[in-house]
Amino acid sequence: MDSLILLDYDTLRIIWWLLLGVLLAAFAIMDGADLGVAMVLPLVARSDDERRTLYNVIGPVWEGNQVWLIVAGGVAFAAWPLLYAMAFSGFYLAMMLLLVALIVRPVAIKYRSKLSSTRWRRNWDAIWTASGVVCALVFGVAIGNVMLGVPFGFDETTLRPLYQGNFFGLFQPFAILCGLLSILMLAFQGAVVVAWKGSDQVARRARAWAMPLGLLAIVAFAAGGWWITAMNGYSMPWPEVAHAMSNPIGKTVEMVEGGWLANYRTWPALWAAPIIGFAGLLLGALLAGRGRGLLALLFSSLALAGIILTFGFAVFPFLLPSSLNPGSSLTLFDASASHLTLWIMLLVTLVFLPIIVLYTSWVYSVMRGKVSVASMKDSSHSY
Repeated sequence: MDSLILLDYDTLRIIWWLLLGVLLAAFAIMDGADLGVAMVLPLVARSDDERRTLYNVIGPVWEGNQVWLIVAGGVAFAAWPLLYAMAFSGFYLAMMLLLVALIVRPVAIKYRSKLSSTRWRRNWDAIWTASGVVCALVFGVAIGNVMLGVPFGFDETTLRPLYQGNFFGLFQPFAILCGLLSILMLAFQGAVVVAWKGSDQVARRARAWAMPLGLLAIVAFAAGGWWITAMNGYSMPWPEVAHAMSNPIGKTVEMVEGGWLANYRTWPALWAAPIIGFAGLLLGALLAGRGRGLLALLFSSLALAGIILTFGFAVFPFLLPSSLNPGSSLTLFDASASHLTLWIMLLVTLVFLPIIVLYTSWVYSVMRGKVSVASMKDSSHSY
């Protein structure tokens, strides 16, 4: 069977690590925009018609955009089963909070306009906005905890993951900063989308808010970069675990001050990622303020991709470092599924991922154009 696999084991592991990064970036750009639109609702919409405008800005696409999160979760489960097991057991309560937010979000979108009661609609508006904030916060806090290290280890006999932290321990200062950055960058993306797709006063207010949200995201991103220069990062000679079957224990891992910058020192070209993050935020904010909606969205999307890549390049080859026992940290080389599994998954992905991209592009093309009060009244399918 191995003779039918055209790529070696480690090459497939790296390909799937890159694909996971692409999927997370796609989720942040696509579904992150939907979360951002929810977060900026209190800032840009005043009347009931204006609030309805924001629901209809994302109306045709929000369900499809969630595919990227589902696929990313599926990749984590299939490509790195130990990562999936450890993340969902260690972050159990945080995941439940996220799940509740993801459940009430579509309920708010679907039920908000079922009644004409002002109180009914405002309550669902508040729930929709809160769901966006909670989702963004949990995602950012999770990223922060990955960089800080998670208190887990393994039973050496059964390799059963053992988590020794608690829910409130996740909210350390650096993790909260990452959560704040996540909220700001997704709210910025949402403001840019509303400025692009909205009309009249809604679009004007969104353009006005895009600038401060983008600048605050730049400050939070810079603060996180400064913080990790003095933070203990994880380091290991990863070739020692390459070319072998997955076994997350027994390797040598050290904690080094500023260790998360080691890859940037080794490969200076990686600095392109944070530069894209900063430049995208700044240019996106400036262009949105000048009414260049689509171009602003392009740069804001590049900014989100740059920020996510900055994180990924920093922690490579780690997937989930252990603060309890650094030698038990999960890496893409020692926590992956089998060689055959990764190969079959790649073949399936090469078929279905282009279909998802083409279908999503088609939907956005068909649903192009601005959303206004008049367009909502003319459509029987509006929210």
